[in-house]
Amino acid sequence: MPETLLRYFILNKPYGTLCQFTDKEGRPTLGALGRFPADVYPVGRLDADSEGLVLLSNDGKLKHTLLDPKKRHPRTYLAQIERLPTPAAIERLSSGVIIEGKTTLPAKVRLLDEEPTVPPRPVPIRFRKNVPTAWIEITLHEGRNRQVRKMTAVVGHPTLRIIRTGIGSLTLEGLRPGEHRALNSTEIAELRRLVFGTPE
Repeated sequence: MPETLLRYFILNKPYGTLCQFTDKEGRPTLGALGRFPADVYPVGRLDADSEGLVLLSNDGKLKHTLLDPKKRHPRTYLAQIERLPTPAAIERLSSGVIIEGKTTLPAKVRLLDEEPTVPPRPVPIRFRKNVPTAWIEITLHEGRNRQVRKMTAVVGHPTLRIIRTGIGSLTLEGLRPGEHRALNSTEIAELRRLVFGTPE
């Protein structure tokens, strides 16, 4: 049998879009954002109310390894949260908090000095008068369900908006919401090096 041609894409998933290609209820899906090879699927998922970088591929080995909880691959997010967090709250997020009975792995967390330049969201965030918001950047090495939202809630700062901006060295640079592109050979080699320790 001929060897399968491995394909890799990144996509900037808009708010409100399901991270799948079809939906029986007719909700917005990735299928409306472009034509992809039939054997390409999302590697991991973002919730409908989350935005940002989604990796798509037909590389089953890469998908299995990237999603293996025993493997630790960096995923970076921007999160808009309620109220200005204290240094102690940032330290708690960085060191690990308990969600669902298990402590999160150490994370890299920083409070942004100013609001990042991000596209407007079609559905505005829940805004409460007299409650300020802040933006943090957080890099995780695990992928638990709705992890960022649960972590910020534990320290008293509910997440209002979340955007995944990176997986390893892959970023959203140059992609507007709804846009996608194929990875180039250098990016593929870097991705495979991240996941397998070798580009081969």
